[in-house]
Amino acid sequence: MAFMEKPPPGKVLLDDTVPLTAQIEASQNLHSHTEYIIRVQRGVSTENSWQSRVSNFSSLFKISTLSLPLPPKKLIGNMEREFIAERQKGLQAYLDVITTHHILSNCELVKKFLDPNSYSVNYTEIALQHVSMFFRSEPKWEVVEPLKDIGWRIRKKYFLMKIKNQPKERLVLSWADLGPDKYLSDRDLQYAVKLLSSCSHPYIYKITFATANESSALVIRPFSEKGTLKDLIYKAKPKDPFLKKYCNPKKIQGLELQQIKTYGRQILEVLKFLHEKGFPYGHLHAANVMLDGDTCKLLDLENSLLGLPSFYRSYFAQFRKINTLEGVDVHCFGHLLYEMTYGRPPDTIPVESFPPAPSVFVVSVLESILTCEALKNGMPTVSRLLQMPLFSDVLLTNSEKPQFKIPTKLKEALKISKECIEKRLTEEQKLIHQHRRLTRAQSHHGSEEEKKKRKILARKVTGSGASSPLTSPSSPTPPSTAGASSIPPAPPPPPLPPAAPPPSTEVPTARPDVSASRGALLSSIQNFQKGTLKKTQTCDYSAPRIS
Repeated sequence: MAFMEKPPPGKVLLDDTVPLTAQIEASQNLHSHTEYIIRVQRGVSTENSWQSRVSNFSSLFKISTLSLPLPPKKLIGNMEREFIAERQKGLQAYLDVITTHHILSNCELVKKFLDPNSYSVNYTEIALQHVSMFFRSEPKWEVVEPLKDIGWRIRKKYFLMKIKNQPKERLVLSWADLGPDKYLSDRDLQYAVKLLSSCSHPYIYKITFATANESSALVIRPFSEKGTLKDLIYKAKPKDPFLKKYCNPKKIQGLELQQIKTYGRQILEVLKFLHEKGFPYGHLHAANVMLDGDTCKLLDLENSLLGLPSFYRSYFAQFRKINTLEGVDVHCFGHLLYEMTYGRPPDTIPVESFPPAPSVFVVSVLESILTCEALKNGMPTVSRLLQMPLFSDVLLTNSEKPQFKIPTKLKEALKISKECIEKRLTEEQKLIHQHRRLTRAQSHHGSEEEKKKRKILARKVTGSGASSPLTSPSSPTPPSTAGASSIPPAPPPPPLPPAAPPPSTEVPTARPDVSASRGALLSSIQNFQKGTLKKTQTCDYSAPRIS
């Protein structure tokens, strides 16, 4: 079914989860307004950066879900140098908060502001075009309303649907563009996506219809009024926009211990099932878990087939030990368990200390996934987590038999695709690791302590340079003296007067002794050992000799 057009040749598939950073480099007054020059960088490579000139930040100020540090404003005197400097500082602080916030940094407003060239396309219009073309060949479906911004992805759009002969039943249609990790052939992709509707598992949310083409995919599922696990945690309405629901919750409260145990066990069981089937997932987070009564059901199995990057990619890309999709799933489970326990995501990764939890067993699981030690050593397996006390005593009552038959040929294609996804992740982690080492070295080199050390060393070198002998290739090297290995070499003898004739042949044979004596004398003086000074006889050959 050709309801989607092919991507143009050479289309760049951006990874939208790669962080953008922004630094205001300068400002200039142009007529009645101030223009700011911003350096934007994608990821850690300085080669992937560009300058943009901005005079209007109003589109960025529309993000009102958080108490953000808005820069100062002034009606009169707003072109004064002091005020512009103050406002630039405030704008930089505002940009820093937005670009480091996990949810805000991925929203379309921020991406379009910082990188308008890459995000100039209106994906809502594209999605509507593709959905309309789909309905021409499948007339039994009908759009009720678009579900605007209910997801976090820029290139994925949602619509509330109904079947014409079943008007009361509601479904959700999701349309998504292909991502940078799409490694299946077009033929294998279409077959794998269609196969998803045949998957039956007590903890996987049922897919009503799924199809794909060379550029995107379309999936239809039943709509749940109860919403996702994230909606339960944040007490949100399923149809509300993602930013509104999860950025600034009115009340932060975790789930009950029994809910944590049951939901956690169900999610681990379905992850184990997918891992055994050789089906790559890598997209676990609370908004991808649907609630059906007291049962958790996994969503968006198609994401890995379409090559979409993970919600938590910017986190696990920092740690080289998380280099398989199984490890990614376990790491993402740690984020989800933290959110279920405390009602909010962790402030930073790794987590240094955990707040009080309903059970010490919860903390022990979190420590095995989110601490610095765990991230250095690698993730535990799903089987290992299932054996831990928090989940081992949970009784599962659902008796539905899982069914998901994947043909051998497709299994091999999925295996190769999984290896390619993991290879790209490993390469990105290597770049981040190298950048981090370089940054640490530069930071250490530029620290005040290092600057002081270099100043002291420079003084020593300068001092030793002033007192060291100037030797040429033909000059004899003065012999070393005992006890003088840690001090500068002896000073040179006084220079000969300009009118002096060349010295006789016996002079050079006596000079090493003179230098050695002077070296010993200098050594004694510098070591302040006055009692060990020896009397020496110096033969002065500096005067001219007349034969």
